[in-house]
Amino acid sequence: MKDESGLSALHSAATDASNVHLLKIGFEGLEGFLAKTNDLDSVLRDLSEMDDANTRKSAIALQKQLHALEPSVTMVGQVKSGKTSLVNAMVGYPNLLPADVNPWTSVVTSLHIDPTASKSSNRAKFKFFDQDEWSRLIEKGGRMGELASRAGADEELEKVKQQVEEMREKSRTRLGRRFELLLGQEHDYDSFDEELIKRYVCLGDDFGDDDTSTSTDGRFADITKSADLFMQRAEVPLKLCIRDTPGVNDTFMMREQITIRAIRDSRICVVVLSAHQALSTVDMALIRLISNIKSREVIIFVNRIDELSDPATQIDEIEQSIRETLRTHNGPADAQIIFGSAYWAGNALSATLNCLSPDSAQSLLNWAEKTLHASKKIDTPQELVWKLSGIPSLYAALSERISEGIGQDAIEKIARCASNLAKGIEAASHRLASCPDGAPTFCMDKQTLLSELERIETRSLRKLETDFETLVSSYHSRLERSHKSFLERATASLVMHLEKYGEDVIWTYEPTGLRLLLRSAYQIFGANTQKMTKDLFDSAARDISEIYKQAFGLEDNFEIEAPVPSRVPPPIVIGQTIALDIKGNWWRNWWQRKRGYQAYAANFNEMIMAETDPIVRDLKVTQVASVQNDATSTLKQFLAEQRSTLLGFGEHGGSNQEDFDGIFGSPETEGRLNAMKNTIANLARDAA
Repeated sequence: MKDESGLSALHSAATDASNVHLLKIGFEGLEGFLAKTNDLDSVLRDLSEMDDANTRKSAIALQKQLHALEPSVTMVGQVKSGKTSLVNAMVGYPNLLPADVNPWTSVVTSLHIDPTASKSSNRAKFKFFDQDEWSRLIEKGGRMGELASRAGADEELEKVKQQVEEMREKSRTRLGRRFELLLGQEHDYDSFDEELIKRYVCLGDDFGDDDTSTSTDGRFADITKSADLFMQRAEVPLKLCIRDTPGVNDTFMMREQITIRAIRDSRICVVVLSAHQALSTVDMALIRLISNIKSREVIIFVNRIDELSDPATQIDEIEQSIRETLRTHNGPADAQIIFGSAYWAGNALSATLNCLSPDSAQSLLNWAEKTLHASKKIDTPQELVWKLSGIPSLYAALSERISEGIGQDAIEKIARCASNLAKGIEAASHRLASCPDGAPTFCMDKQTLLSELERIETRSLRKLETDFETLVSSYHSRLERSHKSFLERATASLVMHLEKYGEDVIWTYEPTGLRLLLRSAYQIFGANTQKMTKDLFDSAARDISEIYKQAFGLEDNFEIEAPVPSRVPPPIVIGQTIALDIKGNWWRNWWQRKRGYQAYAANFNEMIMAETDPIVRDLKVTQVASVQNDATSTLKQFLAEQRSTLLGFGEHGGSNQEDFDGIFGSPETEGRLNAMKNTIANLARDAA
């Protein structure tokens, strides 16, 4: 739906920073990766210029994959950590996203940066909650309402109901008769500015119920689920998606659910903390989520060092405190920690360094004395402050992880496909050279070729399915044992507590043990599926290689490259908040409604089962489906590519000598082929 809001579709562009050129500083670490993508793009361009239609079509498809590569970074953080201000500075629009707002619901804002796009291509898309999601919030109060209802926390449940009712009435007042119609819809705009964004992601004053009310801040914020902003940034050297999440500690726990999905979809997570808060048990929900991500994929950015009186001294203490907290609570203790200030960055971008407060300016000088070193290059004041802000260090950390992670994976995957295309041409050329007196023919008729390809596909897909069934069965059994053992231990602990202390002492029980067991089970499953998938892909590639050898009369050393198994996504859902994570008087209120310790035990077991079942179910269903679907899709795509290549070359077998020679056997083709093979071989060496 385009511009169904009744708002004007014409908006001025978002305000550019005066010193947007500063965004170039920090991405130097991408030079090697970008050189490899350029080399691979050159190979694919040469392949796309081949006279063979099938090769050309496949090469163009691979080029599109390479050009569409958009690494994503999910930003999560503490309340009042300045996360959104940091995101604004990272994309060169200091006032783009509204900072320090607290919407009722959950808006994930994805900023899609494209250096090759034109300024006129800037656009925005806003998605609203659908009817089911809205009903869950209204009828049950979201995750928080469900949890309070299960725990029998009447007082907390009543608070949630009151807040939900207040939100519903405000939403109806804001949106009038169109409220129900908007659910599940989208609003698209050909451009965006700060005022437009505020209408969708932050709350403002109440509205009258007139449909023609003029727009002001937050008109659609209650029902907005996600915002996507597409922008040109020539200063950033590659496509990049930065996702700004609303945090994990909202009233209804809806933000937690959406943040979990956002982290699951990204390979890199930046955790933004405040220098004043560092990291404490208050942030356990945040620690629980990031503890399920590999340390290498987590970057911690400690913001607001401009508010420290002596950053040169205090920062070492803050870092030590953060690492100790992460170790104590099983977080990613080896995660990289970067210190900086979005406030300094914003002023450097906006050329407003003269507006720094005296205290902030003093902190800047203090930090500069500790971190800046003598250099032959003379930086401008804006460049110096930009470097001190920590954003270039953050860019460098992102560049490193893109180069060695998602970027390298994409290059390896596409390079293997390009290698197979080149090997197919080489095989056809070999067959041409072996038939100098006439048009070359396949050593295998088309029907036999089809039968062999179908046999390989059927056998490979069936084996993939049966092997997954075996691994999943073992994995499910491990999950169920862990779940049952935890419930038994927790229930026994409760009964023991009641027998020893009675009902007046509040009982607590840490669910950390369950999370560790579930994570261990998932890691074993992930490792086993990666090995199984790799072995099966290698086997399918060997089978295809044999078809080439038979069809083209090739030597035994001919090998087709196997596809690369997909990454196993992290089990972020393990960190989801459950009743045992919430401290307070809930248990006392719950106990007072029970009669006898056995009643406590039975009801407790039932409640915690209901709380933890969704986590176990997600690990069983969602995570397994993701891994299996990726493996199946990769295998099918590989087999389809090889089928197309072999059948395409087979069709040339009936051509006359001149036509076939024009496609595969010319000296020019041979020279280009050798150059392509050398380039791909160099990419493979880099990957190794």
